[in-house]
Amino acid sequence: MQRLYDFLRRHPTGVDSFWAVLLFGISALVTAEESDRNALAAVGIAAVLCLVVALRRRAPVKMLLLATAAGVAQLVTDTPQQLADFAMLVIIYTVASGTVRWASRFALVGGLLAPLIANLRWSSPDQGVNQHIIGTVFMTVPFVLAWVLGDSMRTRRAYWAQLEERAGRLEKEREQQARMAVTAERARIARELHDVVAHNVSVMVVQADGAAYVLDASPEQAKQALETISGTGRQALAEMRRLLGVLRTEEGGEGGEYVPQPDVEQIGDLVEEVRGAGLPVDFQVEGAPRPLPSGVELTAYRIVQEALTNTRKHGGPDAGASVRLTFFDDGLGLLVEDDGRGAQHELYESGGADGMGHGLIGMRERVGMVGGTLDAGPRPGGGFRISVLLPIKPGGR
Repeated sequence: MQRLYDFLRRHPTGVDSFWAVLLFGISALVTAEESDRNALAAVGIAAVLCLVVALRRRAPVKMLLLATAAGVAQLVTDTPQQLADFAMLVIIYTVASGTVRWASRFALVGGLLAPLIANLRWSSPDQGVNQHIIGTVFMTVPFVLAWVLGDSMRTRRAYWAQLEERAGRLEKEREQQARMAVTAERARIARELHDVVAHNVSVMVVQADGAAYVLDASPEQAKQALETISGTGRQALAEMRRLLGVLRTEEGGEGGEYVPQPDVEQIGDLVEEVRGAGLPVDFQVEGAPRPLPSGVELTAYRIVQEALTNTRKHGGPDAGASVRLTFFDDGLGLLVEDDGRGAQHELYESGGADGMGHGLIGMRERVGMVGGTLDAGPRPGGGFRISVLLPIKPGGR
């Protein structure tokens, strides 16, 4: 049944042609039975009116003018009303539901005048004035109803078109916000990397200045300073491979204090802090803990922090969470789950509940920076689940 309905919707002219042929056949039979002197003219006018029905959606304005011409031909040839005149109601409805306003007004005026003209042209001498008036009113009502229904359909289509346009605009805005969130998160991570460079290079510059200062007066001290520079440079290079950065205590501040970023060992402190805020958290560590690249450790800490924050915001009053760290030979596995209501997946994707570009977008950017993978979504039994695998060897883009 649905296939038939879809087929009919795809071929509106074919449907209209079917009804036009049916209307013409019935009109021809009725005209043949009457067999009056205007039978040939009546059949010709019926054929024109049925053509109006067949092509009403393909060329509505032209068919309106053709129907008007057929009505004038009826008056000229003295052909009384017939069944095919139903096509005038159909074309009035079609034009009123369209977007050509002058044609809609023309159809309304024609619908109001046609019954009056027909009553004057083919009036019966036995009818009084009151009967003429009542007959005209009754004939006018279908024309007015056809126009009103068509105009209501036009208004409804315009309303739905406006809704679709608005939905498309909102979708584009949502995509733009998501792109802005990605850009903001990348910029934030870039600032972290920039701070690492500035911090380590500044230390090396200070040591080099010290070596230059004592080079002539105390070569032995200069040698020690150079050895210190060498060791510090190697250490800084190793940290640059491992660290995402050192952030200021206040974002965007100038001359602020530099502090090292959290690592995996501090996830336990984070869990305790969240428990103190009223959210039950089950924390487990599997495998043998060992030092990891600081970029990996910072990423793991931030993901746990973001996930628990989202659980606290959106999980509901009775929500609980679990955090599991798994140390593999080649990486770190991270699983964060909660059993609460959970925020909508679209909310995470569009930049997070805080509107600051966090959420899944931020998580994916962080994980991508270290070459890891992230899988997130609602749990089958309720709540939300975030699974992350972070490799030890640096990867990414």
